[in-house]
Parts: sequence; C-alpha cells; structure tokens
Amino acid sequence: MGASKGAYSFSTCWNIKRHAVGREMADEIRALGFHRVELNYNVTREHLRTIEPMIERGEIGVSSVHNTFPHIEDPDYGTDSVLLGFDDEEKRRRAVDLLVQSAEYANRYGAKAVVVHPGEVPFDYNIDETLKGIYKEQGPDSQAYRKLWDQMLDRRESLSGHYLRRIQHSLEEACERIAAKGWDVALGIETRSRCYQMPTLAEAKTIIDSMKGAPLYLWYDIGHGMMMERMGLYDNANEANAMKDDIIGVHIHETIGLSDHYCPYVHSKDDSYFDRFLAIIDQAPIKVYELKAACRPEEIEQCHEQIVGKIEARKGLIGGEK
Repeated sequence: MGASKGAYSFSTCWNIKRHAVGREMADEIRALGFHRVELNYNVTREHLRTIEPMIERGEIGVSSVHNTFPHIEDPDYGTDSVLLGFDDEEKRRRAVDLLVQSAEYANRYGAKAVVVHPGEVPFDYNIDETLKGIYKEQGPDSQAYRKLWDQMLDRRESLSGHYLRRIQHSLEEACERIAAKGWDVALGIETRSRCYQMPTLAEAKTIIDSMKGAPLYLWYDIGHGMMMERMGLYDNANEANAMKDDIIGVHIHETIGLSDHYCPYVHSKDDSYFDRFLAIIDQAPIKVYELKAACRPEEIEQCHEQIVGKIEARKGLIGGEK
C-alpha cells in the first residue's frame, strides 16, 4: 500500500484497460495511497455498477469526472471531435445534453468538476499526427515542418473565432442548466494535445472572461501544454501561470518530446524543468495525476514525493523571505 496522497486524486486512465470490473480498478488505485479518483471518459456503466457502492460506503471519493461520462461509443461525442462547436444544431444540442449528464453524475458522486474537451477547428485529416511525425523525423525548425505548421495555423486562426462562439454558446447553455438544478459542479475546459483542438490558453481566457459568474474555469493539463509549446502553439508556462486564478483543476503529467502522460521528474530525469508548474499545482483546487499504464507504482510514489517535497520547500523559501 502506498503512502496516503492526501488531497491528490488519480485518473482511471492509468489502469482502465486492465480491468473489466470497476471495483478492481478502484482498489488498485487505492493501493497506491489515493483516496480520490477521477473517473475518465472510458468508464462504462458496467464499471460504475461496482464503483458506486464504494462511493456510497466512503471507500473512495470522486474528485472529478471526464466528459463524456459514462463512456459513449459514438465518436461524434468522444474526446477528439467538434463536440460543443458543432454547426449541426441537433448534434450540438446532443453534446450539451451529454455534458449536463456528466455534471449530473459528478453531482451524484460529490465531485466538484467535469473535465471538458470543448472542441476543435476541424480538418479533413489528422494534420496534428502528420506534424508530429515531421517534428520527430526532421525537427520543428525544418522547412517541411514550418510549411505545414503555417498552413495549419492559417486555417486554425481563420476559423477559431467561429468555433469559439459555438463552444461558448454551448457552455452557457450547460452552465444555465446546471445552475437551475442547483448542482455545485464546475466545468473545466481542458488544454488539449492536438494543435487544431481548442482551447489554447488565450482562447480559454476569452471564454472564461466572457462568462464571469458562471461555474466555468480552466482545467490545465500540464503535459498537453508542454506539448503545444514545443510544437509552437503558445507560451505554455508563462500563460498558464498568469491564469492561476482561473484554474479549477490540473492534470499532472510530463511530456518527453511529444509523448505525454509520464511521471514528472522520474521519466524525464530532469530535476528542474517541471518546477515552473509547482505553483499552479499547489494552488489548484483539484489535483489529478493522469498517467499512462506504463508508469509503475514505485515511479508514481517517487514522483509524488518529489512534487510534494518541492512544493513544501518552495513554501518554506517564500515564508522565509517574508
């Protein structure tokens, strides 16, 4: 059994592919020392059949659920789609209904937030995958990368305003419905892992500022932000730290090159780069590790000890300066 991780939560994305039975999945996470979980978008109603009694008995807490929740097979409402920005009004309304359903589950389980992938600027092929391939083979300064990147950016920038308005309209509807139900559940729009997906940090700031008073915040995925900075989309650490007060939750993981969901510090062997995100983690109301299946329990333990130790040391230094 790992040492208690206190207020930190842990996403089921780590072990969901290993378990058909929800209770076994939750028990494996509890064995790491986590008393709270984030139920990710691959959690099915069948998983919930054995997880819900654990929640009711107080054996496990739920920090957050990840839209669309529970799992839905239709890729139109999956994690990599236009989702809340659909031009097709019927599809957009269905996406809003499913988001409200996710919030209903969050409320039922005592979770304080729903993690939301709002949408994207659609392309007729996965240009992000092609760009990442060129990045790995030729580098971000290569002519091939710069040429395709500029093409992607031109389309993204020309259409982002339209899709941002569609997404905001959907989020406003969802927030109104959640408020009418009296649920104490926030929506956190998440920084994404593909360059054509929304929002950038600036786009998130635009929506959040436009919806002041609504339970809408940024869900800051640290590893995704690192990836987007390396690809050239935005200034990750500086922009995110400037938005600390807008953040409801964080996904804690590190990106090595353009591969994400590693244990910070442990897998990169870099003892300082991730430090720039510690103030965000410390301040975030909800702190969730979102790690890949390859991360071993001893690596998770080591990573957590480093993060907590560094945050405590940082507080001591700040306290000593006063």
